[in-house]
Amino acid sequence: MAERLENVGTPVNPVPLLPPRPMPPRPADLLPPRNGAPASQGTEEAVAGPGPLRTEPRHLLVGRGVSLSGEITTCERLTVEGNVEANLHECRDIDIAESGLFKGSATIDNAEIRGRFEGELTVRKRLLIRASGHVAGKIAYAEIEIENGGNISGQIALYTGEEAIAEQRRIRRAASGD
Repeated sequence: MAERLENVGTPVNPVPLLPPRPMPPRPADLLPPRNGAPASQGTEEAVAGPGPLRTEPRHLLVGRGVSLSGEITTCERLTVEGNVEANLHECRDIDIAESGLFKGSATIDNAEIRGRFEGELTVRKRLLIRASGHVAGKIAYAEIEIENGGNISGQIALYTGEEAIAEQRRIRRAASGD
């Protein structure tokens, strides 16, 4: 076809070749290295700046505007900025931000509530309700601190240990017929 156009008298300009495009990084290259394994060269600085991306192990963050429902198990820390409707087991700490709402049951070591908690809460160590915090339901705690303005309502008891938890589970199973 180029020959035919030259014969007609129309000049043909060749298309210039573009330099090859750089390949975008793979998603795996954007993650921090695991167990001290070296990251691919240059990727870490390009993505996260001069230092590596730091995350806590087994930390679950439910961000603002996010809703989550289900079972949550074996996390070190749960941070709630959105809405969570769940049963929380084998978790050490929970932090509910001002914008956060947790509905369900939770058995944990420590809790800091700045938002709202509704349901059954068992805190084996320390329950801290900040001035903007509201806790309602069946609550058991070993130690409690409520800032001026914080609110707690419902069935409130002192946590007496794992035996009490086992007894509550046994009573629930007997009541449900399992």
